[in-house]
Amino acid sequence: MVTTRVWVKELAWREPETVFAAWGDAPWCTFLDSGGPVEDRSRWQIFCRTPRQILVAQHGQIFRDDERPVPFTVDALFDRLRSVMPSAVVRIDVPEGIPELPFSGGWVGFAGYGLGQHLEHIAPGHSAQDEPDWASGFYDHAFVWDRLSKRAFVTGVVLDGDQDIAGCQPVTAHIAAWEAVPGGVATLPDVPRVQFRLDQSGASYCRAIERARAYIAAGDIFQVNITGRYSSAFPKEFSNTALYLALRKKAPAPFGAYLSCGAGYALHSTSPERFLQCDAQGVVTSRPIKGTAPRGQTPEEDEAFSAALSADDKERAENLMIVDLMRHDIGRVARVGSMSVPEFLKVERFAHVHHLVSEVRGELEAGRDVFDLLRATLPPGSVTGAPKHRAMEIIEELEASPRGAYCGSVLCIGVDSRLESSVIIRTLVRKTDSLTLAAGGGITILSDAQKEYEEMRLKLAPFLALFGDEG
Repeated sequence: MVTTRVWVKELAWREPETVFAAWGDAPWCTFLDSGGPVEDRSRWQIFCRTPRQILVAQHGQIFRDDERPVPFTVDALFDRLRSVMPSAVVRIDVPEGIPELPFSGGWVGFAGYGLGQHLEHIAPGHSAQDEPDWASGFYDHAFVWDRLSKRAFVTGVVLDGDQDIAGCQPVTAHIAAWEAVPGGVATLPDVPRVQFRLDQSGASYCRAIERARAYIAAGDIFQVNITGRYSSAFPKEFSNTALYLALRKKAPAPFGAYLSCGAGYALHSTSPERFLQCDAQGVVTSRPIKGTAPRGQTPEEDEAFSAALSADDKERAENLMIVDLMRHDIGRVARVGSMSVPEFLKVERFAHVHHLVSEVRGELEAGRDVFDLLRATLPPGSVTGAPKHRAMEIIEELEASPRGAYCGSVLCIGVDSRLESSVIIRTLVRKTDSLTLAAGGGITILSDAQKEYEEMRLKLAPFLALFGDEG
């Protein structure tokens, strides 16, 4: 049995954006960046850099560090993810008064929509997009901010073969690097103005929605999520650090994230949606979002939009169907009788929109782990449809371009088997000299094509405004 030891040291407070500004342009750094009001789901922020191991699945191959790539299979990928996970975790030399931190080391990265296609045996209908199906780093440390208590920590793991914490040089190196961070953020450059282009015309998008409604009327599916992608050239000299800092200021979100996945590829996410959370005891929670309404200009108008969303039959039906799908997906690996829906059709307010949110909960069956959970649930049901397999076939037929990372999941898998993850929506994909963003919505028999197109534009409004594209 391999036991991993966890250490924690408290640090002098540094603002998260100050640390990110200093370190964020390094390849393979990760920033899990809870924003908005401070509450349970947005209490913690986590930054990691310099992973001990890198694992990427792309173009039908699996790449691990500098090893020779091997052919991709789902089993081969998950075997490699499991291979570095310890069988037991103990906390050592933790000072009194330190709270239990959400992450001390493990895998951080993302699963793209393409991995979900492999899991569901969906043949891609589009030419291959140059994005990974999986990209992650295994980190032996984390810098953690507690937004609630305004305290900061560095924590990490002593892995098998490492020296004991008492003589561990990386600990002092992490502390020294933190103390060397400058005291403030330099004035950020203005974000370049760019024009985004949709992968199809508005009329074509509406026709895809009508065809989706026809499949629903014919009994193929109950619901399907139809999306479109916007893309633009972007100056390659503009830093990812400056871009993400501008985005998080414009659209703070409880599941914000920045992932630098090597040179020339980064995710800038302001996701409002938790995909899966799993605690160390195997309790699984999902909070699917379905149903959208704008924010009001006055408190009265805001309340009216919220009340209308809560009473909207189409939006309620959309949410109900995804709750049922998530109950099914989690139930595949859950203890019989453990599934429940503790919250149903709750209106939540975000910076730019209202959403209908529900909560689905279960407990992992004995002998199952978070990797079994991911295999049973990817891609997220809220961005596919129901039944999932047929909905994904229809998505391949009706959408104009491959989804790439979009509609996958940002993942944080701790050495203690805890999982936190979000749905990759409201996310910019930055390549060296281009940007892509995407949005869509759930289509039911009650959908109106023009209203669905307008909802997609509403979701993208803060992104387009950031780049001066108000069209």
